[in-house]
Formats: sequence, structure tokens, C-alpha cells
Amino acid sequence: MVARVRAGLGVAALASVWLAGGQGAQAFTAYVTNEKANTVSVIDTTTMAVTGTWKVGRRPRGVTLSKDDKELFVCASDDDRIDVLDTATGKVIRSLRSGPDPEQFILDQSGNPLYVANEDDSQVTIIDIEKNKVLAEIPVGVEPEGMGLSPDGKVLVNTSETTNMAHFIDTKTFEVIDNVLVDARPRFAEFSKDGKILWVSSEVGGTVSIIDTGTRKVVKKISFKIPGVTDEQIQPVGVRLTSDGTKAFVALGPANRVAVIDAKTYEVQKYLPVGQRVWQLAFTPDEKQLYSTNGTSNDVSVIDVEALKVVKSIPVGLLPWGVAISKK
Repeated sequence: MVARVRAGLGVAALASVWLAGGQGAQAFTAYVTNEKANTVSVIDTTTMAVTGTWKVGRRPRGVTLSKDDKELFVCASDDDRIDVLDTATGKVIRSLRSGPDPEQFILDQSGNPLYVANEDDSQVTIIDIEKNKVLAEIPVGVEPEGMGLSPDGKVLVNTSETTNMAHFIDTKTFEVIDNVLVDARPRFAEFSKDGKILWVSSEVGGTVSIIDTGTRKVVKKISFKIPGVTDEQIQPVGVRLTSDGTKAFVALGPANRVAVIDAKTYEVQKYLPVGQRVWQLAFTPDEKQLYSTNGTSNDVSVIDVEALKVVKSIPVGLLPWGVAISKK
């Protein structure tokens, strides 16, 4: 869908088009899980307004889309299942066997299988989403959460919050091939687009570990200092990298900031004030906007990626956690 300025368009609508990237900007749909409301908020990225609210299972957290954007997968953590919604209707059409307390997951590049972190039983579950069949259960560290997949699809990484490790898993054999120690309570894993670097955020440690995927060694740790904010408030969680490899964005939890980092030098360039307890991040596919979920202010911040400026705060449901954005 393409947003076009037409004769007679109101001032508010013109502003929405400008904020979305100008005339001809692409329109996408963002889906935000609301952990305490048991809902998903649906947002039009052109108007930056909520267009719908969908009911799902209890304590929805991780969220992702099928390759064709026709299905939305939601971790219903307290129901020990993954709800699958039809994005055309907003209805739950089936549920997948997930193992206990699914928190985050990532879909294989082919569209199947789904790799799921099960927080309560220290394992990663591999699910064939077409057959609703568990292909493997892989023991990992205590409280697994973050899930990253290499660009070539050959290596899966899970972070375990209590064991403080990033576990490297072969996606053909479903075996753990290496473990890398990072700082306390790792929450998220994100590969660079060329697959050479893995970024792992450590919430309690207050750092992001940069791991060389060839040697599987930590080559750099990024720390953060914000005037007027205590070190204890700086809790890195969600991480996203631009596809050109120039910038990284890190959600800093109760510091209420998103850090902007030079992805080549690993130097922090800027801190963007967002809502309270910023949790997860997602780009629109054109990377013109970055959405952050702000848990305790019950809103989503929209960041203009080129301007490095927050342009909108969108009220959503109670305790927004995860966000996924359609490819069209």
C-alpha cells in the first residue's frame, strides 16, 4: 500500500504522511503484545495510530510473523502455547505446542521450523509449524530467553538469563556446539547482517557483548553512561542493527532511553528518550522507523531513524512487551 497526498487532505493527515517518510512512503502494520492485557495492538505505521486490538492467550510476550505475513505467532507464556492468528481477521486460528512458558522465538528463514525458548524448563523447542510437531528439545542454560539466527540459517543462538551464556546451536543436528560466557542476565541476541558479529545484551550486567562468530570470543563490551541516570537503571534488552551495518539501537529498560551506537567503532553516539521501561525494538522493513515497546508507560515510541528523533508516542495496552512489523 502506498500513501499518497490527495487534494483536500487535512493538516493532521498531511503530518502523518510527513512523519512516515514523506509522499510515497510505504505503509506497514506493527503488532504489539500487551503482557498484562492479554491482547495484541495493531498499528498502522503511516498514520501511527492503533487500528485494532486482538485477544490472545495469557501473558503474551514474543511475537513474529509468517514469511507471507498472513499469520501472526504469539507466545502465550502463561498458557504454555503459541497462538497463531489470521492477520486478515485478527482471530486465533490454531495453537502450537511450545513447551512450558515460551518467551521468545525466531522463525527459520524458510518459514519453518520455529525455534522457541522455554523459560521454565531450560530448553529450546523446535516446532514444525505446519504439522504442529515438536522436532527436538535442546537442553540449554537456566531461564532461556533470547533467540538469534545467523543469516545463513545454520546457527541458532539462545541466551540463558541465569547461566549467563550464549549457546550456539547447529540447526541441522540440533546440538549445542559452543557456549560463550557473557555478563549477567543476557536477554537478546542479534546477528549482524553478514553473520560475522553477534550482539548480546545483558540486562543486569548493563552491557552489550560483541562476539566474533568465527572464534566465538567476546571481542568488545559496550557499556553506557547517562547523566542523571543510575547504573542500576541502565538495563540493556532489545537490540536491532541497520542492514547497512552502520548503526545499532539498544533498548535500555528503566533508563527510559534507546542508545544509538556506531556499529563499526562500538561507540555510543546518542541516547533517545522514549517511554518508561523500554523493552523490545523493531524496524519497519524500509528502516525509516524504529518502534520501541515501553512497558510501564503503556505506549510505543516511534523513532525516525534518519533524524534520530522520537516523532510519536502511541498508547497501546497494559505492559507492552514485544513488537513485530509486516513486510508489506
